[in-house]
Amino acid sequence: MDGEQRRKEIIRLLETGCEPVSGAALAKRFGVSRQVIVQDIALLRATDKTILSTNKGYLIYGGNHRNMCRRTVAVKHTDAQMKDELYTLVDAGARVLDVVVEHDVYGQIAADLMIASRRDVDEFIARIFANRAKPLKELTCDTHFHTLEAENEEILDEAEKRLKEKGYLLDFAGNL
Repeated sequence: MDGEQRRKEIIRLLETGCEPVSGAALAKRFGVSRQVIVQDIALLRATDKTILSTNKGYLIYGGNHRNMCRRTVAVKHTDAQMKDELYTLVDAGARVLDVVVEHDVYGQIAADLMIASRRDVDEFIARIFANRAKPLKELTCDTHFHTLEAENEEILDEAEKRLKEKGYLLDFAGNL
């Protein structure tokens, strides 16, 4: 299979799958190195394919999600409250697409999360602690942003209300 055929098959797998697919799984399936898959993904992104790299693997964003509502929220909390913040959002019915910080030196730094359930939250938190990783929010004194997605605006309103009740929600000026 040549590179063009492999990339078409990668798109087909990502479009038809329900779960993210890891680079290692794609590499094994196609008998190539993980680096070749990383290069394929970069080439596909250059052709306007919306491929997200999540902590669980690659997925194509679009399709079923096009009619969803989105909103960005500014939040601040401690590391100990991180799990509760994410539970609060998914329990309200929102999906947490990413985390973004605005760093004074590096500018905007973002990471795709794609967290939609308590299980996703638990896996994310476990991965952070297993790898002794620091959350991005630590670069900005715990202040960060999330892009939220839901089926309707009422769910997003409820998510914001719950964040505010817990003291996590900031206005965009950085005030609680």
